[in-house]
Amino acid sequence: MVEIFSDKKINVGRQVDLDLAKAGSIIFMVFVHCLLLASAFDSSFSPIFYHGIDDLLGGPMCAPLFMFCMGVGLVYSRNAQSDIMIKRGISLLILGIVVNVGEFISAHFLSGFLLNDWTTFPIYGGLMLFAVDILAFAGMSFIVFGIFKKLNLSNMQMLLIAFALSIIGSLMRMTVFEYNFINLLLGYLIGTDVQFTAFPFFNWFIFPVAGYVWGQYFIRAYKDRFFRFWPIFFIIPVIYFCFSISIPGAFLIDDSHYYFMTTIDALFCLIYIHGAMGLFYFLSDKLPQKLLDIAGTLSRYINGIYIAQWFLIPLIIILLAYLVDGIVFNDFNVTIISIVVLILSTWLAVGYKKFRKRFDAIRKKKLNIN
Repeated sequence: MVEIFSDKKINVGRQVDLDLAKAGSIIFMVFVHCLLLASAFDSSFSPIFYHGIDDLLGGPMCAPLFMFCMGVGLVYSRNAQSDIMIKRGISLLILGIVVNVGEFISAHFLSGFLLNDWTTFPIYGGLMLFAVDILAFAGMSFIVFGIFKKLNLSNMQMLLIAFALSIIGSLMRMTVFEYNFINLLLGYLIGTDVQFTAFPFFNWFIFPVAGYVWGQYFIRAYKDRFFRFWPIFFIIPVIYFCFSISIPGAFLIDDSHYYFMTTIDALFCLIYIHGAMGLFYFLSDKLPQKLLDIAGTLSRYINGIYIAQWFLIPLIIILLAYLVDGIVFNDFNVTIISIVVLILSTWLAVGYKKFRKRFDAIRKKKLNIN
């Protein structure tokens, strides 16, 4: 029998295929976020562009891949101790609030002051400041991973818990309560009101857990054997995704079903992700080095890019709607906007990292002098 896994960790250090996966997830996120925000104004998109970005690339290749890679990253992290993960989780929860300022609050006031439109981007008396987006979900995930680490849970125990939470989330999704505050509070756990919750913990925790377990095999895998059947893992879910557009309750029906996806949809996404990772491995030695370097940069600064793009997208699109009379957002100009946002977000993320390093070095030098 051909061995698939080594007894030792053989895929150590930076992995090109993982860089490509993380780079792909943030690129697709920027495109889908630009598309969705532009759709709030006069727009005309071709069905292929809209559904290709919103459903296929903005669906399984976006948030699920992002969260899966987050779990894989824990396998490679040198800071995977329980206390560190819990502290990181708390910082991500705070960063989630910062992102909401750009994603919701700034969009509301920019649209109000510039376009005299205070209804397109509602903030529900300020509650949107605490809405659950990816970073808030990631924060909760790191805290729970830290608790799992303290309890010394096995991979199987973590998978069973994540699977059970996914089922509960599937059964309880679309439970809307009378008061917005309750919808927001419980929305951290289950899919209540899509206005307040994009990624409820119960429905999405299966992705980082699956990534964490998968990563422990990936780091020991002979990749040519591990990804031998990747086209099958890739094609079968794509067929399901195409048909799921017309399946009642499936995750590509609309935003709420996507954000509150069921266990069945999550499993198809996980199968697809393994196939996609195989595709990235296949491409890893065929793409020009320049593209691989860009993917490496996007991968290293993915969190900073995610934060920056949510401040830039509302600013750019609402300014365009204000400055360009009669503008109609379409395939071409949204593509240009997405590329510009991606470049600027990366520049800001890299610049901030350099600034932090210099600031920390100066502060450390002062402390040593004192």
